[in-house]
Amino acid sequence: MIPETERQKIAQDWKRRGFSCDLWVDSPGQRWEDFVHSVDELVIVVEGEMAFEVDGKVYHPEPGEELFIPAGSPHSVRNIGGRTARWLYGYRHRA
Repeated sequence: MIPETERQKIAQDWKRRGFSCDLWVDSPGQRWEDFVHSVDELVIVVEGEMAFEVDGKVYHPEPGEELFIPAGSPHSVRNIGGRTARWLYGYRHRA
């Protein structure tokens, strides 16, 4: 799990880079399939075991590892672990 101070640093970094930063919580087995956003997205797993499928390629980021999802890319998110997962997500602000 990422300490709160680290979460705050991530939020500040993302804000500087033009992204929002919010926390999402998923129960074991939760799946979010076939999303497409009109803006870029960043995600970081805080706790748990997640799979992110972006443009047909599956990623298993470790806690603290950032994943970039480009605007227009079909993507799915899955909690593949046996416990609750928490992850940060942010969308690029439009000018």
